[in-house]
Amino acid sequence: MNSSEMENTRKRPELLAPAGDPEKLRMAVAYGADAVYLSGAAYGMRGGAGNFRDGDIAPAVAYCHARGVRVCAAVNTIPSDGEMAALPAYLELLAQAGVDAVITADLGVMNAVKRYVPGAAIHISTQAGVMNADTARAFYDLGARRVVLARELSLEQIAVLRAKTPPDLELEAFCHGAMCVSFSGRCTLSNYLTGRDANGGQCAQPCRWKYHLLEEKRPGELFEITEDSRGTYILNSRDMCMIEHIPELLDAGVFSLKIEGRTKSAYYAAAVTNAYRHAVDAARTGEPLDPVWVREVHNVSHRPYSTGFYFGPPGQYTDDACYFSESDVAALVEACDGEGNAVLTQRNRFFPGDELELLMPGRAPIAFTIGTLTDADGAPVTAANHPKMELRARLPVPAPRYSYLRKKRTEALSGHGIG
Repeated sequence: MNSSEMENTRKRPELLAPAGDPEKLRMAVAYGADAVYLSGAAYGMRGGAGNFRDGDIAPAVAYCHARGVRVCAAVNTIPSDGEMAALPAYLELLAQAGVDAVITADLGVMNAVKRYVPGAAIHISTQAGVMNADTARAFYDLGARRVVLARELSLEQIAVLRAKTPPDLELEAFCHGAMCVSFSGRCTLSNYLTGRDANGGQCAQPCRWKYHLLEEKRPGELFEITEDSRGTYILNSRDMCMIEHIPELLDAGVFSLKIEGRTKSAYYAAAVTNAYRHAVDAARTGEPLDPVWVREVHNVSHRPYSTGFYFGPPGQYTDDACYFSESDVAALVEACDGEGNAVLTQRNRFFPGDELELLMPGRAPIAFTIGTLTDADGAPVTAANHPKMELRARLPVPAPRYSYLRKKRTEALSGHGIG
């Protein structure tokens, strides 16, 4: 990607999608991401993601650049001295791979990035807790090209920060995904209870666990809390969903709209990126958002939605820590000819005659009834119930590789809308 192409691309808002591993990266790219963020096996805040082996990073960057997609490498843990000693070799690997930006939260790491990855832009992670214009300007003066804003900021506060910072300092903000109950991830519950370092990418998410509250000495103290036989979920945060409010984010001065979810599934990366691609494009052109894309974000696994802190505190969801989804993935399209004859790999059980939806990159889902299923040898299949089995089926339209077939749940959960 040459400098003029990069400049033209940067004139529009950026949709930044998670790439937790190579498969998720391919889905994010196929479904419309302008940029992806990924991490190697170390120094990234999502140790539970598949992540990228050292030898996979350069091919991933080349894959993205060939399709006009930028790559941000997350190096946003808070390293110890021992970890810092091994950092230069990893940064040199990122430089050789040609990453476009490095996301960091640590000043020592930031200085190392300047030295070992001089061609990459420096993005300041949300882990740094940028809450005001003075902090943003300080990072800018140190060489940062972008700050990823703390998720505790309101739209009004973002607009004020934007007005007080240099115009060429880009602002990035989360638009979708899980939220931490602590201040932008600076939580030590996991360290204390399990020995797993939250700021080293190994958070055990104890905020989602079941707890009972016991007040031994002041039983009469008023603290409203609902408990049942399962305990209570006083620390359980809602998920963020801003798909209906992209124009407000852009009006506040946000340039990069970030989807959380490196530990989520490849299907999540595909479906959510697809939905927000249409939401961002509609906001840019001033068109109303088709309700189909609002419905799409309910077809992925999520906790009850909220609009984060953008319009005020999101509130907690204390009933349980369950995830909700209105659909399950039935199969992935591996190949398809011009007549809709497709090669599929099974993901969840389904049957001939089931009502399914076909999700394709860049298009709204298409409902259809699946007909005859056969195996790789052409023998009829009465139930697709073997994980990853190869199937043949006729689709309603020709579908590109990486399309999904999904099945609505018999009893789709309701009442968990965007609060």
